[in-house]
Parts: sequence; C-alpha cells; structure tokens
Amino acid sequence: MAVSFLAVGLALLLNAPGIHKSATNQGEGWKRDLALAFTAPLRETSEALLLDRPREGLQAVAGRSGEDEIDTGVAVPEPAAEPPAAPPPRKTFTPDRRLRIWVAGDSLVIVPGRSLLRAIGGSPVMEPVGEVDGRVASGLERPDVFNWFKEIEKRVRVDKPGAVVLMFGANDDHGFMTGLPPGVELEGGFASESWTAEYRRRVGGIMDTVTRSGAHLVWIGLPITTDPAQTVRFDTINGIVQAEAEKRRGRVSYLDTYFFFAGPDGGYAEYVANARGSLVKMRSDDGVHFERAAGDLIARQVLKKLHERYDLTSWRRDADSGG
Repeated sequence: MAVSFLAVGLALLLNAPGIHKSATNQGEGWKRDLALAFTAPLRETSEALLLDRPREGLQAVAGRSGEDEIDTGVAVPEPAAEPPAAPPPRKTFTPDRRLRIWVAGDSLVIVPGRSLLRAIGGSPVMEPVGEVDGRVASGLERPDVFNWFKEIEKRVRVDKPGAVVLMFGANDDHGFMTGLPPGVELEGGFASESWTAEYRRRVGGIMDTVTRSGAHLVWIGLPITTDPAQTVRFDTINGIVQAEAEKRRGRVSYLDTYFFFAGPDGGYAEYVANARGSLVKMRSDDGVHFERAAGDLIARQVLKKLHERYDLTSWRRDADSGG
C-alpha cells in the first residue's frame, strides 16, 4: 500500500501542470473552486521539485510545447476612432493568384468547414490554409481553455489568408468569463449590460484583427437548436455579432443560419426539405451540431459571400478571349 501511495503521489506531481489546467478549464462553481484549491499547490510543489520537467520534455518531443500554460490574455486591437469611409477595393483572384481561406472556430465550425474545403478543393482560384481549425469546448469567453485572440492574430500574420471563416458562440452562452480587463467585473451574468459590453469588445476585436490584416471575414451565425432556452441565448450572441459586422460592412460578412434549419412553423427541425422537396437530416442527434448536408448548405452560402466580396470568375472570360 505504501508503494501504491507513493506511485500515485509521484504520478500526481509529474502530471500536476496538466491536472491544474484541467481544473482551471472547468465551468464556474464550487467544483472548480475545490479543484483549484487542490491542484494549485500541487503544481507549485511539482515546479519546486522540478518534477514538471519530464512532462515538458515529452510535450516538446511531441510538438506540443506550452500545452499546460494557462493563458487568459485577451489581446485585441484598439477600436478605430471612426469606421472606414468605404469598403476596400474588390480584389480579383486567378489561378496565378489564389484566394487563401482559413476556417476556424469551436466544434460547430468543423462540419461546415470541411464542406467548404471540399467545395474549394477543385477550384483553380481558391485554396485552403491547412485543415479546419475546430477546437472543441472553446470560444471567446474562456481564453484559458484556448486563446483564440492570440491564435487568430498569429494565423493572419503568419499565414496571410485572404479570407477567414469563423464560427464562435456555442460555448459562450454563460455568465463566466476569464481574461477580464483590470477593474472590470461582470454583474448580472449572461446577457447583462457588463457581460454584453465585454463580449461585444471581444467580438469586435476579433473582427478588427482579421480585417486589419487585409482579409475578408465571414462569420457564421449560430443556428436554432432543439432547446428553446439555448436558442434564445444563441440569439443574444448572434445579435452582438451581427451588430459588430454591420459596423464593418464590406470587410465582414455575417451569415445568418437561423432559418436554414427551421421548420414550417419557424421552430427547430431535424429534417429540412432540399431543393427537390425531399426531407434531409440536417442536424445531429444532440440538437446543436450539423450533419454533412447542413454543412454543405452553409458552405454554399459562405461561397456566395466570398463571390460577392471578391472577383473569382473574370479570369475565365479573359482566358476564353485569349486575354
């Protein structure tokens, strides 16, 4: 028994950074508070005894350095004093100058993102920037779970996409945020005045990070779900995103998905009629996520937004005319 206890204790110390991060990433409540009270000193002890080094070394070998860091920084650009006077010029893309597209967000973006990459896979003028970057359980409320603010800034700076497709909010319909600015406190929980102001700041900051890099942003709105209360919360988030996109018209396109997946009565529908009138399963059994048919539908709408913003076809006329 003594050996077993020693082995368990050693294992806890060796994995203390990861255990502490898992505790940090829990939702607000007494369970999180209790877990933090236990894991914080455990991590401090592990660092003091240098028992966190083997884990760091293994992560480095696996290309996952920094995975245990708890980063709550919300780094967004300062808002512009005045909105831009006019949309940027409409760019033309050709087989020699392709539109690079990056797709990212929470788990809801994965299915439509993959549909979009399939759709542009054979395009001579569009190309994806890597695979869909969909992070389960992530969002804009909790940078400690995954810091999208820094990730998006890095990706637009390093990869230089011409178009960015994002979808966030499915994990943000709560009243608990990390990374609040000094002196800012949330009073009243989700959708309160203080929560709305901070979430609006984060959404606008993400939009400015993308658009100031020169890329056009398509932001996919949250869908209706099988839970009416959740749908109301999603509508609150959609309202914030849509209002911020309107401030950046010509640079940000908001894609409203609500009625794509509503039934004849305007309520949630798992099956929706396609163009031929046949009922097609659009939503997963959890009532939130998408089936492939829904992803294909959203991808077509994203492509429409990109065609509105960019000239992706005139090269064909020039090629046919020998120009």
